[in-house]
Amino acid sequence: MTETLSAADKIAVIGKAAKAASFQIANASTQQKNAVLLKLADLLGDNLEDLMKANALDLDAGAQAGLSDAFLDRLAITDKVVAQMVEGLRQIASLRDPIGEVVDIRPQPSGIEVGRMRTPLGVVAIIYESRPNVTIDATALCIKSGNAAILRGGSDAKHSNAFLASLIAQALQACGLPADTVQIIADPDRDLVGELIRCRQYVDVLIPRGGKGLISRLMSEATVPMIKHLEGICHTYVDETADLSLAVKVCDNAKTQRYSPCNAMETLLVNKSVAQEFLPVMCALYLKKNVELRCDPQSKSILNAKGLTGIKDATEEDWSTEYNAPILSVKIVRNIDEAIAHINTYGSHHTDAIITNNLQHSEKFLREVDSSSVMLNTSTRFADGFEYGLGAEIGISTDKIHARGPVGIEGLTSLKYVVYGHGELRK
Repeated sequence: MTETLSAADKIAVIGKAAKAASFQIANASTQQKNAVLLKLADLLGDNLEDLMKANALDLDAGAQAGLSDAFLDRLAITDKVVAQMVEGLRQIASLRDPIGEVVDIRPQPSGIEVGRMRTPLGVVAIIYESRPNVTIDATALCIKSGNAAILRGGSDAKHSNAFLASLIAQALQACGLPADTVQIIADPDRDLVGELIRCRQYVDVLIPRGGKGLISRLMSEATVPMIKHLEGICHTYVDETADLSLAVKVCDNAKTQRYSPCNAMETLLVNKSVAQEFLPVMCALYLKKNVELRCDPQSKSILNAKGLTGIKDATEEDWSTEYNAPILSVKIVRNIDEAIAHINTYGSHHTDAIITNNLQHSEKFLREVDSSSVMLNTSTRFADGFEYGLGAEIGISTDKIHARGPVGIEGLTSLKYVVYGHGELRK
């Protein structure tokens, strides 16, 4: 029957079901929500072989379509990926449930007491690309935070996501919650996305997880409020008081531990006082690992003088580019003020770090850099929900409203005022 419906009508059917389910999941007990997650963890283990078969269909189709090896790697479900899914489900089940918590109760002169209660957002729509494990992460976080979810994964993972959807529905129904609590849109019709991102009647929040093209489109077309980040242009600033041996290790990790994540360093800023000593050692290591260096004139001159060749000239565009590749921009700055100004001008407000032993400089950097995560003496690669102890993340937000930084369970909630009275009347 739904095959004859328009895209708008299809989304209305899905949205209406999600809205109805959202009231039930919002009022579910902690024990009931945890039971769903643990049941789903068991189902993943029990159905591993069938899940792999479904994923093989996606991998075969992807290979025939000429998808890159890197893309197919993200698409693949392996024993390790399933083990991570299961671990994530169990870890989220073990986390404190914030729903219904009342905080900051303050008595007022009138006699009333005013507090704030943490509540679910309602219906969360999540649009993402190739990684099927996002289906499980998103499901777990939404269920634990008392939200209904509408998930739209990439068409390249349609068989994997369809199978995961069946397991999620089984887990929900086995624990007395409606299967519509989590709905996965398997229909490849692109018009459905256009309708979903404007479905304010039923969808409360939209979360995109994907490349710049996807998020740019949603930013221009969506009317549903979004939690998102567009780019991860992350910096590390090596201050004049930095422990340079520590700086080499941290900067190496920030760039080369993995190149593709949004929290990998894209620009290295170095104080002029330590550039002669630090840059040749640091950049020789990068070149050994086949990292392409794009340097300002000062840093290039220092490196060339030390016999390091193959250095490219940085352009104005490089300072505002997220490479997601073994490419790094390098710039020498006069002082911490110039470093902060550069970051706030060219960065994407994602994650930025300072390496320093100067307390005043560390406090200044942490206070003045306008990013969702600001770090001292450690790698930008730690900007991650799991590493922050959130259990998992639904994404990273560089917005200032409503959530900022890695978005875990609490990022999928809101606060409402609750007022306790004793018969008081306003005068």
